[in-house]
Amino acid sequence: MSTVTKAPPVVGALCGAVAVFCFSVNDMAIKFLSGDYALHEVILLRSLCALVLILAVVLPVSGGLSALKTRRPGLHAVRGLCVVVANMAFFLGVAALPLADAVAIFFVSPLLITAFSVIFLGETVGPRRWAAIALGLAGVLIVLRPGTSAFQPAALLPLLGATGYAGLHTFTRRLGTTDSAATMAVYIQLSFILVSGTIGLAIGDGRFTGWDSPSLEFFFRGWTWPAAGDWPVIGLVGLCSGAGGFFISQAYRISEAALVAPMEYIAMPMAVIWGVTIFGEWPDLAAWCGIVLIVGSGLFLIWRETQAGREAPRPRLRR
Repeated sequence: MSTVTKAPPVVGALCGAVAVFCFSVNDMAIKFLSGDYALHEVILLRSLCALVLILAVVLPVSGGLSALKTRRPGLHAVRGLCVVVANMAFFLGVAALPLADAVAIFFVSPLLITAFSVIFLGETVGPRRWAAIALGLAGVLIVLRPGTSAFQPAALLPLLGATGYAGLHTFTRRLGTTDSAATMAVYIQLSFILVSGTIGLAIGDGRFTGWDSPSLEFFFRGWTWPAAGDWPVIGLVGLCSGAGGFFISQAYRISEAALVAPMEYIAMPMAVIWGVTIFGEWPDLAAWCGIVLIVGSGLFLIWRETQAGREAPRPRLRR
């Protein structure tokens, strides 16, 4: 068990920045692996590596095995399922889309969090924030380009992922008041292992393979033993997943969301850098316009929530 520990604001912001770097490397590496392996196989191997890292390094300095005790196993299970579904949706989108486009679409989550606060929590949102939401959604439409030849159905997958993360926002805040970052990180990885292992047992023999869609093929591809040269990449994915999950949970536990959330937008320029240097992808003019609208509206919402003295909407709580 743990209570929220107060820390200097810079510590929370730094934890958030480290987590974002880990998640960005994680996104890039999984896209790199998506052409040869099944998503559920990559997730299982990644989560096993991450769990070993957490149990061997993080847990001993976080109270040992006693840190795994929780009075809210049901809440951990629901949160874990939400994260797994949203996570897989995002990565299936990444397999088919330019990395910067997928990340930009995913950043619609703070807009959805704000909208959900009105629908489900009865909170009041002023005209400026509604305008920011509208501009952000317009940015998503520009990136998606529905009704044109540039539209890809796979672009809806990061949108589904963003919706899932917006929905689990409340679960994380509730757990953060009683459970440590290490506790939440362990249960997340256990959720990934359980779900990906079950999917692998069901369809991992590859009998449903052969899709033209990179996203569907990434999901239904059969399991294969990783090549020797790919094990370092898989290990890197596990390291970044475990470290990122711990640092982002720690950031939001010890600091206000308004201080941490802007750090997550560092992922956008990093996605562009990875896309250009690793995959030869450069966003076109329309994508840049959509990215500017999405990121700008999200940062404006964070600023408005801070000015109003409320909890800022978080861009994402990931991987």
